This record gives sequence, C-alpha cells and structure tokens, in this order.
Amino acid sequence: ETLRELADSIKEQGIVQPLIVRERNGHLELIAGERRWRAAQLLGLAEVPVIVRQADDRAVLELALIENLQRENLNPIEEAQGYAQLIEQFRLTQEEVAVKVGKSRAVVANALRLLKLAPVIQGYLREGRLSVGHAKVILGLSNDKQQQLAVERILKDGLNVRQTEGLVARWQTRQGRGAAKPGALGRLPADAQVADLEDQLRQRLGTKVQLRYAQGKGALEIAFFSDAELERILQILGVRTD
Repeated sequence: ETLRELADSIKEQGIVQPLIVRERNGHLELIAGERRWRAAQLLGLAEVPVIVRQADDRAVLELALIENLQRENLNPIEEAQGYAQLIEQFRLTQEEVAVKVGKSRAVVANALRLLKLAPVIQGYLREGRLSVGHAKVILGLSNDKQQQLAVERILKDGLNVRQTEGLVARWQTRQGRGAAKPGALGRLPADAQVADLEDQLRQRLGTKVQLRYAQGKGALEIAFFSDAELERILQILGVRTD
C-alpha cells in the first residue's frame, strides 16, 4: 500500500488504529504509526488519535518492530527476519511473538523455516519469483543442492505448487531406493539429478521411464504398452522404422 493510497483510505474512513507515542522531555515522541502520521500530514490533518504509553527504549524498539511486521507489503523473508529478531533480541518464544503480532504460532513457525533456505532461494522469495507455497515444499528436500535444483525446475518449467509437490515426492522416492551413490553425475546429488532426468524424460516421452546410474554406468528403461505407443516413442526419439 503506497502512502498516497493510505492517505486516501484515511480520508474516507479516518485513522482506525491510533498512533503510539510516549512522553519525552516535555514532548510526544512517535513510537509506532509513522506511515499513518505521514499520510495524515499529506492530508493536512491538524490532529490524529494517539495512545500514550510509558515505554523505555527497549519497549520502543519492540513496538517499532511489531509495527513494521504488521505492514501489508512485507515480503516473506522480511517477515521471517522480523520474527527472528523479536525472538533473538527480546528472548521471546514463538507463541509470544504470535500473540504480539496477532498471528497464529503456526504462521510464525512456518515463516521462520524460510530462513533455513539458501540465500539465493531467499532472494527469489524476496523478488516474488518463488511463492511461500513452493518454498514450503522444497524445504522437504534434504540439502541446499537438491533445493536449488528444484527451484531451477520451478522457474524453468513454471511449475505450480501441486506440480512441485509431485516433483519432490518422486525425488524423495528415488532417494529412498538408493538408486545412485552420492557424488555421481558431478555437482549435484545423484539421487536428485537422476530423478530430475527421469522426470524430464517421462514428460518428454509421455510414458514411464526408469534411469539407473552409478559410477558412470547404468541403464535407461522406457516402458510402452502397445505397438502404437512404441511407434510414437520412436518418432519422438527420431528413430526410423521403415
């Protein structure tokens, strides 16, 4: 919400939530509500509703953080970092943070989990290129490299959250089978990369595909269930049958 939009809202409805101030050296010092104050100035308002609090510097900082967290235009990482700062700086529990910001403990806990993602993935969340729903799904992968591979697929293929859930589930199934040893296939964990290749082949060929790989050797199995389907697959692969 821009300052102009906030000013327009105040013009129509008034300031619904009073500003928080404290007395300091004979004056009133603004603690929370800076954007409302600036919007009121844009409108030329002579008076605004306030609540006077007795607050030391520590309480002022806490209130300012809480005020910032209640903005509507925070990105998911800014929100998570705000919760983390309240927990670390003021030694609050997740439950206490939730009460202070008016959210459920689950919302706070899920937001904090986003900070476990690699910085580059957090960057995608900041930019809006990756949704929180996507992020929650890829947190189920076991390491940063697997998560990064999943993000690359999401961005490349435009996967929605449900499609991402399917992708991650297939990778986890493949990992559980122990299809390949770590370190194979270069820079990415073999289980994730083999599953990724399987998934791409499956989509390209429109049939069940299994890739077995370990230490530079393996086999590729492509399933077909009729002569017509075999013909279709061969055409996709560019194999002539005449």
